[in-house]
Amino acid sequence: MKIKHPINLSKGLTSFFVLGLMSVYQNFSVTAWVYLALHGTYGILWLLKDRIYPDKSWEQEISIPMGIIYFFLVSLYWVAPFILISQTIEASPPLIAIVIAMNILGVFLHYSSDAQKYYTLKYHSGLITEGFFARCRNTNYLGEILIYGSFALLTQHWLPFVILGLFISLLFVPNMLKKDKSLSRYPEFEAYQQVSGLIVPKLFLSQAEKNIISQDN
Repeated sequence: MKIKHPINLSKGLTSFFVLGLMSVYQNFSVTAWVYLALHGTYGILWLLKDRIYPDKSWEQEISIPMGIIYFFLVSLYWVAPFILISQTIEASPPLIAIVIAMNILGVFLHYSSDAQKYYTLKYHSGLITEGFFARCRNTNYLGEILIYGSFALLTQHWLPFVILGLFISLLFVPNMLKKDKSLSRYPEFEAYQQVSGLIVPKLFLSQAEKNIISQDN
């Protein structure tokens, strides 16, 4: 199997898992339905993305035991809905509004930047320094952090934040640094690195950094 298979299975089962929790705990609150809509839709969009513009990094072949490990690792994100639904956690309307806004922004950044990367590299290989990647070298990861951060915020519990922190420190950051190392083979990477953030967009530039952009243009 490929790495993407257990990941896709977990993402695709999320809606059913959350609905199952709601049925088992008879929790059909507004907060539970909002969580189902956000996390369930994210899983569906992930599967659509894999069909329309798949990520080559998930195409690597792995053994079945390793696939089982990947499935359970990705499914750690199910801790959030379990806590929210089993403990009947209710979120205030302002918090729900913040969570939805945060989630929409995350989905936009994650899926749109992945689409830009896929179709740009499909027709022109090289360093991508414009669009979603003009000020941030890992806009897709930023979007994913906002998405899972919104789930954790809605749950109002420390454990989902710890799980997200583990994924950021043990998976996201190492992958970003590995990507930087790979991109450093391009002569223009050093200048690009100065005007872009690793994960937080570099919105305010010094005069020297503005000069770098002017020279590139």
